[in-house]
Amino acid sequence: MIRFSLFFLICLGLSISTFAQNMMTPELLWKVNRLSPIGITLDGKNILYSVTQFDAEGGEKTTKTYSMPIKGGTAVEIKDYNHLVADRSVSPDKTRKIEIEKVKIDKVLGTDHYPNFKESNVMIYDDLHYRHWDTWMDGTYNHLILKLNNSTEVDGIDILKDEPYHSPQMPFGGSEDFVWSPDGSKILYVSKKKKGKDYALSTNTDIYEYDVKTGTTKNLTEGMMGYDTHPEFSSTGTLAFLSMKRDGYEADKNDIVIVHNGTKHNLTQNWDGTVNGFAWSKDGKTIYFNAAVGGTTQLFSVEFNPASLNKMAPKIRQITSGDFDIAGLVGQVDNSFIVTRTDFNHAAEIYSVDLKSGKLTQLTNVNKEIYDNIALSTFQKRIVKTTDGKDMVTWVVYPPNFDPTKKYPTLLYCQGGPQSALTQFYSYRWNFQLMAAQGYIVVAPNRRGMPGHGVKWNEDISKDWGGQVMKDYLAAIDDVAKESYVDKDRLGAVGASYGGYSVLYLAGIHNKRFKTFISHNGVFNLRSMYGTTEEMWFTNWDAGGAYWEKDNPAAMKTYNEFDPSNLVKNWDTPILIFQGGKDYRVPIGQGQEAFQAAQLQGIKSRFIYFPEENHWVLKPQNSIIWHTEFFKWLKETL
Repeated sequence: MIRFSLFFLICLGLSISTFAQNMMTPELLWKVNRLSPIGITLDGKNILYSVTQFDAEGGEKTTKTYSMPIKGGTAVEIKDYNHLVADRSVSPDKTRKIEIEKVKIDKVLGTDHYPNFKESNVMIYDDLHYRHWDTWMDGTYNHLILKLNNSTEVDGIDILKDEPYHSPQMPFGGSEDFVWSPDGSKILYVSKKKKGKDYALSTNTDIYEYDVKTGTTKNLTEGMMGYDTHPEFSSTGTLAFLSMKRDGYEADKNDIVIVHNGTKHNLTQNWDGTVNGFAWSKDGKTIYFNAAVGGTTQLFSVEFNPASLNKMAPKIRQITSGDFDIAGLVGQVDNSFIVTRTDFNHAAEIYSVDLKSGKLTQLTNVNKEIYDNIALSTFQKRIVKTTDGKDMVTWVVYPPNFDPTKKYPTLLYCQGGPQSALTQFYSYRWNFQLMAAQGYIVVAPNRRGMPGHGVKWNEDISKDWGGQVMKDYLAAIDDVAKESYVDKDRLGAVGASYGGYSVLYLAGIHNKRFKTFISHNGVFNLRSMYGTTEEMWFTNWDAGGAYWEKDNPAAMKTYNEFDPSNLVKNWDTPILIFQGGKDYRVPIGQGQEAFQAAQLQGIKSRFIYFPEENHWVLKPQNSIIWHTEFFKWLKETL
């Protein structure tokens, strides 16, 4: 366990107090500029990026595009950039383009079946996959339509040939789901060519190759049973893509696979980690990727040497290190790589990474005025011993102007996923900087189930939702609570999704550690969750199966031992429950059931419902109300 001396912490507090005393607020958080990289210009001289600003009062947003010299300098606003950067939808010879359109295929609506009933509002389903994320299926599918470039033609060639499948994938797929071959003769695209129950039970996406001349299609990843995504060609024509092995496991180890002379080679199979995203080097000899490691996300490289593919494992090198995230990959420029970087105190900015030394140079500073005028929180990486003797990375975030001679209310943050990494992310909802600015210490453990600590650690949470991971949570809060500056009588637990489940489960086993709980879209009843969630592969894998499978030991353990609804008789602590009306991953009944269980037992509780929000809270005014109610509840109960 890493401990920090009282002298060090006092010095830390004194040094912070010399800076501006304004604090981050929910309203100010929505004024933070949101930067998104667009790419490097074709001539290699500039970086293009967009900056989005929100007007929370009016509910409007404004996005501007900027061009900045590749080594930094003055940024210039530009209006039209399409001719400045590569457009992956346009063929290499510029004669054709790909457009994404909705194609109506299935009869679902009342008017599909009863054309004369124009005022009807009916949906008719005979199979599963009738809704996904926040949208009910209406019989339309995302399709790639091939057209002549710079033409006004309405029709084009449907690459998916009126098949009832999506490409790009729903709900989050985009232009990364397709790519032209270097010679323009083929189009590669990602699709899960399954329907109904098969779609709801499987994660098996494949990469298909469409021949522009013949109109024929073949599956390039036949027999590869998990997610196969993000096809990209190198400058020398080698195909690389991301791949998971197991069907039904959405959080499986994500590897980089290349195709050389018709043979597939897994470049990262012997590396004990999972890849987020990747980009080819300019010369096609290296692939750069980012991945979680030790509670952060860093930049790595893996070599591609055709001569040694079958002789030795490719060399993998970690390029960057530090308490930050390499959040996005933009591209290589000479001996540097352009990335976006975040940490708990700073939203995404563009940096240049020296590929030899790993040194980062900041190129943009779109939020300088905001950060220069508020006191920032401080954070430390703490190593906590778990009950089974493992070292667990735990982030501890301190309030601005932290004074170690005082006592502070402390929040245990429970991460969602359940296999999502807890790194130096910058969230516009679960924002540690904002929580700390309101006077709370935040304890954020990298408990079982998180990438960045080896594949086994990542996988240990599946089918054990209420087991060792709950001991990990309690080990973290108990360890930090030993410190003199933690008010042990003012501990809370907060989280969303699986983090919300964690809060609801801890409410039944915490043995009076916590004084308050906040759960957002948390799973409460595993049986009704199984009956209403839309991605069945998720519950089948993580729960072990269906609740009626009495001869399935893994499933029975989940439903009998790890169900928060079985523990409500032990609830004795105030609880706030947020719920989105369009959340089909953790549907509304989960929040309703938890709230009613608390109310009927006379426990102080509150239910805050967002009818138009999904698993997240995306609208500015809703978000500010969410934060306001979040901190209002903490003031009432903690």
